[in-house]
Amino acid sequence: MPQQLAIIVLVDVGSALESESLEGNTYLFDNMKLQGSTNQGTGDLVTAINGSYWSDGSQASEQVLNWLPYSLGSIPPTVPRGYEFERARRSDEKALEDLQDLATKSSVAGVDQAEQLSQIRKTVGARVKTTRRTRGRMSGQKILDVTGKVVTEDNTAAYTYPAPVITDIYGEAVDSKIMYPAEYGSPDLVTDGWYWSATVDTSRPGTYSYVMRIQLHKLVGLNGELRWEAVNLICPSTLKITSEPRRNAFTKAGMGLLPIPPDAGARPGSH
Repeated sequence: MPQQLAIIVLVDVGSALESESLEGNTYLFDNMKLQGSTNQGTGDLVTAINGSYWSDGSQASEQVLNWLPYSLGSIPPTVPRGYEFERARRSDEKALEDLQDLATKSSVAGVDQAEQLSQIRKTVGARVKTTRRTRGRMSGQKILDVTGKVVTEDNTAAYTYPAPVITDIYGEAVDSKIMYPAEYGSPDLVTDGWYWSATVDTSRPGTYSYVMRIQLHKLVGLNGELRWEAVNLICPSTLKITSEPRRNAFTKAGMGLLPIPPDAGARPGSH
């Protein structure tokens, strides 16, 4: 059975959009550090893939990679799926309560209704317009800051961005038929049910580059409406395939028996 390896693609979306580049704004991690991956936590990750072979030297199985993109400094994707909707609903309820309170004060002398209406308008927040290209978790929702509060005219905290989306994987490793990537659907709600995975041919050791095309979303105002505009950037990375035998990550030894003392299973006092 092939091994399942994960590569986390963590993107500083705000900085990437500002510089219009993923260089220096992407942090890659995988779970092969103890097996030889290098440059963990940088944009220059080299993912180690140790082939698995039978005793006669023939290839035993392929390697499977899974890429998981996340946004740095945004609301984590692991919060409940209706989180943004719930926060927007509470904001609307608060605005209705304020309007009702204002209505009861309408007959009170000295109440500046125009000023209070203006204050309510400033705190109710704004919704992002849903478009054909930006349908998703945050479309049609109010803009939230990184702490989950609705962004208002008085709230200047950085707003949260939609998670990055991998839209393609290509390059040397694909052209050389070392890697066969594709987008798959699953019930995984964290990634909205879609993720990129690839099967890797481990029978040809070597270092191979590949490129991820990653789509970010930039908040823009147009004709008095806010909307997320797609921005496509690229992020290169590398695979290093070796024919070294797999090692035990705890003992650094081969895939034999664990170094358990001979008497580890003996009952106390049995000697």
